Amino acid sequence: MRLPIKATLLAGIPLVIMTAIGIALLAQGEHEDGRATLAVGVIVAATAGASVVYQVERWSLRTQTLVHFGIMVVTVLPALLLSGWFPLDTVWGYLAVIATFLAAGLVLWTIFYVIFVKIGPRRSAAPTSPTRPR
Repeated sequence: MRLPIKATLLAGIPLVIMTAIGIALLAQGEHEDGRATLAVGVIVAATAGASVVYQVERWSLRTQTLVHFGIMVVTVLPALLLSGWFPLDTVWGYLAVIATFLAAGLVLWTIFYVIFVKIGPRRSAAPTSPTRPR
């Protein structure tokens, strides 16, 4: 499947579902839950859709990471700021959101790097034991 189509499907499906749920919650007067659901929809859609940058084989891991980070900065960070999950009454509140965003991103990137770059290739290259005839 072509990457733009894959990205659109990966992002679009959860965004449509979460937006519908968020709008329903807002219509029922559940403003906090509705806003949080919309924020989660944006975060899930952006993360899922942007994941295809790691499938662009002609890009280095550095380029893939920087493009993914850029997409996260313009989608996930604003969603976090607008979600209502963090107190934003002082500059420290904004800095806490940015620090949380950066820390979570670094931890998740490191975990996936270890899984897909370090552990994954080793597991697939491990010799398999021959099956014994019965």
